[in-house]
Amino acid sequence: MRTVPPTGALELRVEVRPPWPYRLTRRSGMDGLSPVRRGVLHRLLHERVEDQEHAVHVRVAQLSSGSVLIGARSVDREFSERAIVRMRRALGVDLDLKAFHDEFREDPLIGAAVRANPTVRPAGRPDPFEALAWAVTEQLIEYERAAAIQRRMVAVLGRRDEVSGLRNSPSAAVFAGTAPARLEAFDLATSRALALVKAAREVAAGRAVLDSLDPEVQEAGWRRLQTISGIGPWTVEILALTGQGRLDQIPAGDLSLIKLVGRVLSGGDPWARAEEQQVREFFARFGRWQGLAASYAMRAGGMIKSPIAA
Repeated sequence: MRTVPPTGALELRVEVRPPWPYRLTRRSGMDGLSPVRRGVLHRLLHERVEDQEHAVHVRVAQLSSGSVLIGARSVDREFSERAIVRMRRALGVDLDLKAFHDEFREDPLIGAAVRANPTVRPAGRPDPFEALAWAVTEQLIEYERAAAIQRRMVAVLGRRDEVSGLRNSPSAAVFAGTAPARLEAFDLATSRALALVKAAREVAAGRAVLDSLDPEVQEAGWRRLQTISGIGPWTVEILALTGQGRLDQIPAGDLSLIKLVGRVLSGGDPWARAEEQQVREFFARFGRWQGLAASYAMRAGGMIKSPIAA
């Protein structure tokens, strides 16, 4: 597949007024894909048309008015428009969270955290496959080690823009054609290397569709992926929450949530651990907001010491 760089490209800018309090991150991602330079977040994306990938350099800044300015540079206005839509979705700029805050600002579990910071949103990614691939690398290891694996993958297999120097994560097609042994050389465990290659092949072949906005299509993709050994509920839920904007999904197998719910249910025992099903039952009352509620719960974790009435 040939990549077309944004050389001599056209610039498109869109100013967005978030419908709910919003704060653009000022931290660069540890995987190296989203550097923040002088308050501006940069991201290289690729829009695919037939057998070509067109590079789009996206920049995001928050103005003093609170509005978010998103610029995209590519060879075609359509590619820039599509990239901007993906970044808006990943950053949660257009999320109106008033209903959530009205319902849960006095909640005994997360209410204090909700009132303290109304800008919280789960960290999102503009490419659902990237969210899936990175979730595989993060299984059962420290995040710092996973981020180091991701950086190696990006450096060797990723896509680079010569003009900006930015890099994008490897595509599903690239991972699908990569030998698992090569991924192991990046420090990825054998079982996860196999799982990642198999998942990439499903996505690249169109058997698991991740970029649809239709919940039924998304969930069909989840079911397909979970037939692969090494792709379990946690991995798919991370894909859903961070790559598809599904705030109704909670990564119940996350160790932080297992510890938090265990402490709550035990009456404050810091060593208690909940079962995954207990985590799901605990957050079920948050309904379509479970993923967002989990983000707030982890922020409030240090203040939670005793059982909470459901």
